[in-house]
Amino acid sequence: MTPLDPHKLPVHLAVIMDGNGRWAQQRMLKRIIGHQRGAETVKMVVEQASLLGIKYLTLFAFSSENWSRPALEVRALMTLLKKYIRQETARMMRKNIRYNVIGNRRELPDDVNETLDGAIQKTAENTGMVLTLALSYGGRQELCRAAARLAEEAVTGTLSPVDITTELFNKYLDTGNLPDPDFLIRTSGEMRISNFLLWQLAYTELYFTDTNWPDFTINELHKALADFQSRERRFGMTGDQITERGDLLNA
Repeated sequence: MTPLDPHKLPVHLAVIMDGNGRWAQQRMLKRIIGHQRGAETVKMVVEQASLLGIKYLTLFAFSSENWSRPALEVRALMTLLKKYIRQETARMMRKNIRYNVIGNRRELPDDVNETLDGAIQKTAENTGMVLTLALSYGGRQELCRAAARLAEEAVTGTLSPVDITTELFNKYLDTGNLPDPDFLIRTSGEMRISNFLLWQLAYTELYFTDTNWPDFTINELHKALADFQSRERRFGMTGDQITERGDLLNA
């Protein structure tokens, strides 16, 4: 595996897990088989991220647009999600990992929400990595929900529009209790962010790989993280400014 510097890992890693269906179709298998294999990759990435000391891992598990897929596939995905949560909660407890969910949960089936609530409550006191599942999630929809909440408070007089800042707006997002992602990985060769964390990805480093999600291995993960460690994050500043700031912090 590619050697990694434990001091230069992303604090928050986000992943668009793409290519399950494509993986299955290439093998003349049903799409749900690809999703089942993809769930095994999820287990590996969660465990590896926790072992590496990554504090936040956010997985794009089901988008707002995915509801338009064939009803049979959607039902199978919801069943697989429930099975994963139920099977993995015990492991999350052993690994001290806390569950978190973002997205429009009102669109999820009641039994799925009940399973999620149970897992969230059971892991609520865990102090290790925060595993966030983006379910029925869309970045534009999230921004609209945040804007609606702010508008409602402005109408009732509990908030003045002039007090709305980027810091305040951030608190009204689904991810208000999370730092912005440092690094985004997308599998399967697609080079877009597909309505995922539109606000939060403003300064996130992006990484795209042709590997389909079921084939994404520990080596692939380490390769991606090594690529992240090779980058200079400037946040609008010059390289010299970043160097000077680093010298001051290390003085």
